[in-house]
Amino acid sequence: MTGDESSTTVGVVVPRSRLRVTLARRIVRVRESLPAISQIVVAATAAYAFAHFVLGHPVPLLAATVTVSSLGLVRDARPWRVAETVVGMLVGILIAEVVLVTAGTGWWQIAVAMTVTMLVARFLSPQPAFALAAVVQSLIALVIVTGVPFLRLVDGAVGGVAALIVTALIPRTLRRTELRDADELFDALDVAMATIVRALRKGDRARAERGLERARSLQTYVDAWSGSLESGREVARISPFLRRQRTELQRHERVREALDLTTRNLRVVARRAAYLCVDGDARPVPADLLAELARGASLVRDSLDDISVEPAARAALVAITRRLDPAALLPDGGVGELNLVAAMRPLAVDLLTAAGMPSAEARALLPRI
Repeated sequence: MTGDESSTTVGVVVPRSRLRVTLARRIVRVRESLPAISQIVVAATAAYAFAHFVLGHPVPLLAATVTVSSLGLVRDARPWRVAETVVGMLVGILIAEVVLVTAGTGWWQIAVAMTVTMLVARFLSPQPAFALAAVVQSLIALVIVTGVPFLRLVDGAVGGVAALIVTALIPRTLRRTELRDADELFDALDVAMATIVRALRKGDRARAERGLERARSLQTYVDAWSGSLESGREVARISPFLRRQRTELQRHERVREALDLTTRNLRVVARRAAYLCVDGDARPVPADLLAELARGASLVRDSLDDISVEPAARAALVAITRRLDPAALLPDGGVGELNLVAAMRPLAVDLLTAAGMPSAEARALLPRI
């Protein structure tokens, strides 16, 4: 094996192609973490500096640790989640301070403080992270003891305020993150629809089953887009730098809601297609209809970046929606094939809604059956 084909690390031969892929993924991970890293560094440094130089606290460790812990490296740092984590940590620090004042420091005081902190935290929030954040800060406050009671509580409050301020001033969930999640959903939707179309054209049962599996997997992409979009909308409410994005994010939310319904209805279409393909017969009419709907979905995708594309998306989808009369399209079709075309009707309505048409108006376009 030549040097171009592999590389040896710790006695293991690893293909260079795999090393390149691994390196690329790590670089992407670092690049995607840059907004979070910037938030954490700025907020923690500012909190520590304020507590030390302005308030005169000698070692304001908790000002920095509360900031770092409340922000974290997760992509979805919504303001209410940051605030909830801050509250959890302040509860832990407060309990530690009370234990120190009333019982002093020692191993059993640590046990008491941890027990009380976790019980109170579990009472206040169902989130396990809330309790963990509270108990960690409680431990720090108990182990690093200063002479002034409740000084660490002030430091923790400074860190929490810094975290909330920086969430607004240095937004973590940028518009491109939300659009990337949307693109991934539309990519997966296109692949699923294309697989079903090919299966119907050839009467390929195995391919139809793959299309059904891909349709079922779309919910993961919907959930990812939901998370980044909701995070972006929450940050935009408080960030002075994202005010102009609020209207656009609201439009994207409308598209996301419609796409959620689209993926659910596509699963129905996929199930019926898989059932029909059992006999191995080609179904060109349903295949063509679904292919046209897929082209309409691609125009909806383009409209996320450019709203001027929405009219073209609506026009293309209106044209197909008006033709979705199973009996007219398949006068000699069987029950299964007619039901398949009928299942595409709500799919077309969902895509029209995503393209900006009210759902009632979209449903009115469907031929009576």
